[in-house]
Amino acid sequence: MKRARESTGTDSKKKYKFSTGIVEPCVSGIYATCARKHEKQAAQELADLFEEKLEAYYGDELVDTSGGTGNDVNRETSVEDQINRELEALKAQHTSGPKKKEILKFVDLNCECVIFCKTRKPIEPESFVHRLMVEFADPKATHKRTRYVQKLTPIVFSCNASLDELQKLAQRVLKPHFHEAGGPTLKFAIEVTRRNFNTIDKMDIIKEVAKQVGKNGELAHEVDLKNYDKLVLVECFKNNIGMSVVDSDYRTDLKKYNIQQIFEAKLKKDAAKADTTK
Repeated sequence: MKRARESTGTDSKKKYKFSTGIVEPCVSGIYATCARKHEKQAAQELADLFEEKLEAYYGDELVDTSGGTGNDVNRETSVEDQINRELEALKAQHTSGPKKKEILKFVDLNCECVIFCKTRKPIEPESFVHRLMVEFADPKATHKRTRYVQKLTPIVFSCNASLDELQKLAQRVLKPHFHEAGGPTLKFAIEVTRRNFNTIDKMDIIKEVAKQVGKNGELAHEVDLKNYDKLVLVECFKNNIGMSVVDSDYRTDLKKYNIQQIFEAKLKKDAAKADTTK
């Protein structure tokens, strides 16, 4: 059973505050490109969308602010018990103990056309973004939901910009896709995006990631830039490198996770159908 939100009688949309800064190492998240000079608006519309999908996808795993699950509101309790629980919740908010960390936290990168959303469990960026894109690509989905957002890129984990750290990052992110015992031989490609980044040469990044895909020659995975089974996405920003792996539908049905292009393709398809029926 998914969590039920309590009705407040006011606008239910959460107004997010976007912290200014950089992408730290050892974080997961989602990069988004957007229309120039509309970074704040893009972040807000993504925040609303992600919050909704967080509830829809992970409702059973979320815990409410009182420390219990959403099912607690269905239990019959006395007025005294309810008051005590509310007092305990208020007390917990003002204690000196560590605060509960946000699942979604948007970061203003001070970079034109790019924003970043830091994510925590239960969100798994690869599967979260893929599921969202599949929903957008559904022919029945006619409502675009976003005006300024263009492309999404999941980040499973990130590291400081050095070849040693990149090697460790690759081993961690690539393992479930390429290194499972008895797994198939795969065709793969590597896509590197660099913004405000000149710490490591692009070809050095590609060579290191390719070496880790094949575990230094132990595995027979092959490079195929056009018809890959898996694509390794490497996002470099300032002193941070993030990584994820996507499937072949990334380049076909899901238009490289570009929301604009997904809906433009559907409009063209609908227009072509209309022409044939005339």
